[in-house]
Amino acid sequence: MLELLGDTNAAALVGLVGGVMLGLAARLGRFCTLGAIEDLLYAGSSVRMRMWGIAIGTAIVGSFALIQLGLLNAGDTIYLRSAWVPWASVAGGLIFGYGMALAGNCGFGALARLGGGDLRSFVIVLVMGLAAYVAISGPLARARVTVFPERGLDAGATLPTLPHLIERLTGLPAAAIGILAGGLLIAAMLTSTQMRKARKEIFWAMIAGLAVVVGWAGTQWVLNTGFTPIPVESHTYSAPLGDTILYLMTASGNSLNFGVGSVTGVLAGAFIGSALKGHFRWEACEDPRELKRQIGGAVLMGFGGVIALGCSIGQGLTAFSLLYYGAPVTFLAIMAGAALGLRHLISGFAPAE
Repeated sequence: MLELLGDTNAAALVGLVGGVMLGLAARLGRFCTLGAIEDLLYAGSSVRMRMWGIAIGTAIVGSFALIQLGLLNAGDTIYLRSAWVPWASVAGGLIFGYGMALAGNCGFGALARLGGGDLRSFVIVLVMGLAAYVAISGPLARARVTVFPERGLDAGATLPTLPHLIERLTGLPAAAIGILAGGLLIAAMLTSTQMRKARKEIFWAMIAGLAVVVGWAGTQWVLNTGFTPIPVESHTYSAPLGDTILYLMTASGNSLNFGVGSVTGVLAGAFIGSALKGHFRWEACEDPRELKRQIGGAVLMGFGGVIALGCSIGQGLTAFSLLYYGAPVTFLAIMAGAALGLRHLISGFAPAE
């Protein structure tokens, strides 16, 4: 198979499969970061936030099962090759979350809406992808590295995950600890009677979690059996938006990668899901103020996602699947930033009466 496709194309195919799963979860299961936060804060419903917990728990169980079976080397994954920088997680998460509220979607959500015909999200996707590259290798790259320096793990250092830390302290196997933690998280989410009745939401939350597992397993397999040193990665939607734009402009001198496949997969899955529900329709922005707010939010998300080394999916689901130190911190910072941004939009920071 690899001889026919090539290593990078095979990685892109893995990304495509998982992306389709995520796109379907977004359109058929209403799996959405900002929507979950809005429901929790303003609608009094925890169902969609519990969906996130189930998705994370599923991803944790699946990822550590891969580790136990020898199908995933945690040390090869992109999040565990560097030491954790706490202030980058906090600052990047807050910036990303605030931008997400202003834009009305995260990068993943914008792709899902674009797949349903929302042209406003096309602007968010383009601007976010460009902003991410401005921070990665453009004019702001030097400032980012200066303020948020990255450093590799010291030789022999424990991988920056909670299960590996517990393994070092107690001798218990990290894989078993991770599987247990993921199972307990799923069980905790299902303590709600309302959640237990929401079978469709449970199903699609698990599909979203399994998409991350597919990414880890597929890219590890390509690395192990191929000839190209591709990264072992799973889904995130900050830098891959820029990668996709760059590939579309330079395909003749460039190659596909997992991120481009993942972005394409979300668009395809969202289109299929919206078509199945009869929800596909073209929409455009009629309010210049709304467009300005969305562009500003997309810029912030591009910057924040790069600083935090991942977006609401990249840190909130993919990195969380490994119980990486920075994942819960970043996810909470994204939620805090989004809550602040929503408050700004709704009340303009008006003092409470």
